[in-house]
Amino acid sequence: MLVNCSIDSLEHENISYSVTLVPRLQYSLNLLDGIIDILEIKRNNLKKSNNNLKNDFDENDESHHNAIKLEKTMLFSLDILLQIKKITYNISGVTSIPKVLPSTIPLIRTISAQLFDILPNCSQKLSELSVHLGSIVLDSAALTTARFDFIESNRESATLLDKVKLMVDSKLSKQYPNLDFFKLCNT
Repeated sequence: MLVNCSIDSLEHENISYSVTLVPRLQYSLNLLDGIIDILEIKRNNLKKSNNNLKNDFDENDESHHNAIKLEKTMLFSLDILLQIKKITYNISGVTSIPKVLPSTIPLIRTISAQLFDILPNCSQKLSELSVHLGSIVLDSAALTTARFDFIESNRESATLLDKVKLMVDSKLSKQYPNLDFFKLCNT
């Protein structure tokens, strides 16, 4: 993705700082794309390996439960990161960064924590991504004298998490119509 950050309207002394944001943001978006690629492969492999569970799910077999839960975690993580990628398309300049990116950082940290035991390398890359984006947000806010509303940012993150949870539950219910996901997730 090409980041379109215009620095024409910034004061001269801020130009050198804003120029450093673009490559850092581009690096962060490339890192996000790489993580998404890994999760897509992992999710597709899980979907294929779990295909037999559509008709042969054994409620007493913990490995069947774990396989579905792992696929759900992977799908949830992937969908959140795809939503974050969509959010980054709203970056139109340095002034938009403090408005667009703050709500993505808690989401990235949530996914990093979920993947810690499953895909430690992706978890580490997500931690790196959250640090990069956090520094970009702070630097862009300093340049533009923006203020943060952490309550609103956290609310946006929570809303997106809830939305993606519903989407994932819906996708998996369609994929595995014979499974009771409410019962499965509460075991």
